[in-house]
Amino acid sequence: MSKPLKDQTVLVTGAGRGLGAAIASAFAREGARVVINYRNSKDAAKNLAAALGERTIALQADVRDVDAMAQLVAQTVEWAGPITTVVHNALADFSFNGDARASIDSLSAADMLDQHNTAVLGALNAIQATAPAMAEAQFGRVVTIGTNLFQNPVVPYHDYTSAKAALLSLTRTAAAELGPKGITVNMVSGGLLRTTDASAATPADVFDYIAGVTPLRAVATPEEVADAVVFFASPWARAVTGQNLIVDGGLVFG
Repeated sequence: MSKPLKDQTVLVTGAGRGLGAAIASAFAREGARVVINYRNSKDAAKNLAAALGERTIALQADVRDVDAMAQLVAQTVEWAGPITTVVHNALADFSFNGDARASIDSLSAADMLDQHNTAVLGALNAIQATAPAMAEAQFGRVVTIGTNLFQNPVVPYHDYTSAKAALLSLTRTAAAELGPKGITVNMVSGGLLRTTDASAATPADVFDYIAGVTPLRAVATPEEVADAVVFFASPWARAVTGQNLIVDGGLVFG
């Protein structure tokens, strides 16, 4: 079963800024109703919702909090009906600065758990809060956001990359379980993006190096990754589930 994008109600977690804002904007461009979820970026989220129009709303919730996610879903149902589509983009506080990263000898359990709680448990909470209505409708789309560092750990961000690897596993096991209910679950994995708040600390020469070794000779943008996310929610991807699409200009194959 498929549903036109204009008939979908899309929840984008962590959508107040960066890649999440680009994803929310891409769905709004296609006519979907969009819930811009934020944790702390209230002003940015509210301003984005105002800019995108009346079919968009900004709602606060910490994806790590089961009760907060249930409340967000209830608010959405009151505003626009059941959520049909979830994009789990929320990211724990993180800066892509290889020089300042925690090395393996200084990495703490708290660092690891912080990333896993948002990436993996946040995804679980979002799916559990929305899947019952999707299953009842026999239609649902879930897209998680991964990273090409899983395949190509050129900078060993141990905490971030391990969380995204676990999220890929959850993506595939969820796809296997939820497929019979009409729900597809896929991942879109970007590389370094030019530019988000998280990648703002990346030195310019790193961007230039990656562009030089990428087949398309360019670093991918948030808007380019966002378009791939929209594809997975569109009718054109109705027979695709459990997949990980890498959107990085061809830097990583596979």
